[in-house]
Amino acid sequence: MSLRRGDTEPAFLTRPQARAPVPPSNEETTLAQSATRSGTPGFSVVELVVSICVMLILTAIAIPSLMRSLRVYQLNDAAARLADMLKFTRFEAVRQNTKMSFLMKANPSGPGWIAWTGPPTDTGPSTTAKQLPIAGFASLVTSGYPPGLTITGSGTLNPISGSTCTLACLAFDARGAVSPLQAYVLYIGSINDPDPGYRAVVLLPSGSTQIWTSPYNGPWQQVN
Repeated sequence: MSLRRGDTEPAFLTRPQARAPVPPSNEETTLAQSATRSGTPGFSVVELVVSICVMLILTAIAIPSLMRSLRVYQLNDAAARLADMLKFTRFEAVRQNTKMSFLMKANPSGPGWIAWTGPPTDTGPSTTAKQLPIAGFASLVTSGYPPGLTITGSGTLNPISGSTCTLACLAFDARGAVSPLQAYVLYIGSINDPDPGYRAVVLLPSGSTQIWTSPYNGPWQQVN
């Protein structure tokens, strides 16, 4: 079809105009950056070795502190459980309105000792009796603990241990007082590792209990 001068081209013969480039969206830019990162290499062997060495050094520094914290916790837990056993024996004496004893004997099925509450004539804990195993790191000790533990007004503290106790270690009367009126102490610690210190469970003539703590070289301080 020929066009004369002055005529306009039909719409279907009009050439499309080039569009301006559209900038990439934020999502496309993020995907492109992620693809670029995924193609980069990770840690080198030297960096990996250095990281492992630093981790081992930090672990070696932390382990002794963690072990000492564990030992201290074991001592505190053993002292608290032993004090609770004495309180339970006193409670049973008052509840039953009769004399009850704190008894202890060597553990027949393993190392350490077994403590329980019962009449003074008991020779072993019954299947229903409340029992306290005393063994492991925190155990009763007869030597090595710091001297100098004295309590004003309590008189002499009579140490109790597995070797000095003959079953009925001590007793409470129906009023909850120690019978006879004496003060006792049970020392808890480790023979092989004195660094975490020692604990002392004190039983006063009135029947009340106290827990004392001390580093391996003293002095003693009351906890409660």
